[in-house]
Amino acid sequence: MKKLIFTLTTLLLIFALTACSAGQAESTGSAADSTSNELTAAVQQASSTQVTSAAAVPAALAENQEPHSDQDDYTWDSTSVIPIQLNGTSVTASHPAVSVDSTTVTITAAGTYSLSGTLADGQIVVNATEDGMVRLILNGVDLHCSTSAPLYILAADKAMLVLAEGTQNTISDGSAYVLADPAANEPNAAVFSMADLTIYGSGSLTVSANYQDGIASKDGLLITSGSLNVTAVDDGIRGKDYLVVEDGLITVQAQGDGLKSDNEADASRGYISIESGKLQITAGGDAIHALTDVMIQGGELTLVSGGGSSSRLAADVSAKGIKGAVSVTIDGGSFSINAADDGIHSNGAVQINGGSFAIASGDDGIHADATLEINGGEINITESYEGLESAVITLNAGTIHVFASDDGINVAGGADGSGNAQGVGPGTRPGKGAVQDAFTTASGSYFLYIHGGYVVVDAYGDGLDVNGSIEMTGGVVLVNGPVENMNGALDYDGTFNLSGGYFLAVGSAGMAMAPSSGSTQVSVLLNFSSYAQAGALLHIENSTGEEIVTYAPTRQYQSILFSSPALEQGETYSLFVGGSSSGTLVDGLYTDGAYSDGSELGSFEITSIITQIGGSGGRTRP
Repeated sequence: MKKLIFTLTTLLLIFALTACSAGQAESTGSAADSTSNELTAAVQQASSTQVTSAAAVPAALAENQEPHSDQDDYTWDSTSVIPIQLNGTSVTASHPAVSVDSTTVTITAAGTYSLSGTLADGQIVVNATEDGMVRLILNGVDLHCSTSAPLYILAADKAMLVLAEGTQNTISDGSAYVLADPAANEPNAAVFSMADLTIYGSGSLTVSANYQDGIASKDGLLITSGSLNVTAVDDGIRGKDYLVVEDGLITVQAQGDGLKSDNEADASRGYISIESGKLQITAGGDAIHALTDVMIQGGELTLVSGGGSSSRLAADVSAKGIKGAVSVTIDGGSFSINAADDGIHSNGAVQINGGSFAIASGDDGIHADATLEINGGEINITESYEGLESAVITLNAGTIHVFASDDGINVAGGADGSGNAQGVGPGTRPGKGAVQDAFTTASGSYFLYIHGGYVVVDAYGDGLDVNGSIEMTGGVVLVNGPVENMNGALDYDGTFNLSGGYFLAVGSAGMAMAPSSGSTQVSVLLNFSSYAQAGALLHIENSTGEEIVTYAPTRQYQSILFSSPALEQGETYSLFVGGSSSGTLVDGLYTDGAYSDGSELGSFEITSIITQIGGSGGRTRP
């Protein structure tokens, strides 16, 4: 690293003054020049590229138990349908496979049954021990049971609920169950199945669960269509082996988890798969929680967990938007996540290949204990303690915006707790405090790889905080870092080898860092003893007046780190502050315009890969 000085000896004084004045030396920069066009093209490419096809979820599904769906399940002989009429306090049925004991109906054989009417306090029990599908057509049913599960599938090869077209169906239970075995804890849901269960049809079903869960299957649960509205004092919809949503309109309000799969005995089970549909999930716990994998291919998901990002949580509460203990894989979809805890979380790996995300989080926007990989999509983290966090983060493509009260991108690894201590303000978890996550992995295992994408970070703590090494080969990275000198826009412990892309970081100077000397692309680090105002343009141009970069930081700044393919060793550049630009403004970056009326602070020559100028701050590592 070679230190140089500006040609203006009054640099520091000028810098202090130019935050509020201009015109001492105007830029000669040309409008829409070739260099600016190169930056424009880089931004457009970085923000639009998707490096992988949306095919990761099918591959992940292949590693799990196959759902029980069969095309034959969805067709039946209408002439063989067995009617069951509910008459308020009595039931009318005439078939050997249907027995009626007061207001308890027991179905003992496979077949197709049509239920209609009202049962004020009774129960539908399926106890079919032979092979075959038990298909229950809900044809305008209002079913209530005060002492047990109103719909109880005790035994069946497979079971299906058919929501008849144009019908509205309601199932509700009481707040206390009278169980046959006092030691048992099941049934525990208003719709409870011991067998694989499918929900299908174009009608609607409203479930009001006052005891525990809304809809639960001890095997697999498949939702292919229909309109479901579930309210539960515990979990909303639960499939023990798996929960698969192919389509439908699903609304859940649960005091526990919203959607859940919790088989812990088999690594191929305990997963949630969402292919399409419109889901609105409000949960006191996790909105979506799988004990193994969460796999999402599409759909429109609105998720609120734990009361939202500003809520306070007890120490033993998990309130994440999406949680897959083993992995979370997302190929597409639209996501609005407002979580008291992490927006998206995995104790293992998170991979995002596409989709649109609006995330407000009380802790991390997206967290993975092991690996986080982003290959596409539009990710907008509007509120977080730390935006992206993992032991290894790989950014290949996509558009990513991060706002964080602490670190924007944190590569520190380890097992993340829920961040449940109390506190408020910048640098603390909103509603949770300043307790840091417990990181256990050795620092040599921490990596940030930036191979592409368009990344914008606005952080009150470190912009990029890497307890290991960084490798950047492409993409566009813009960092608005901290004002306080105890943090920096860039902070790494190992090496930062930069060989391609555009990197611009502004913030405080006390801990400012440059890339490593092993980089192959030129970088310049400019430090000052005084701050420029937030929004005051910084402008760099070459000796012929061609624009290299024009940028408006969101906060006051004392340090500028910039790397671009346009920077050349042996070339002289001029730095301007203030003024205006006629270019297109996106995320503080001006492109394809003319800069004017700025104050020139001085010029500098780049004579090495890493050039540092001015100020006492500034660090680099080999």
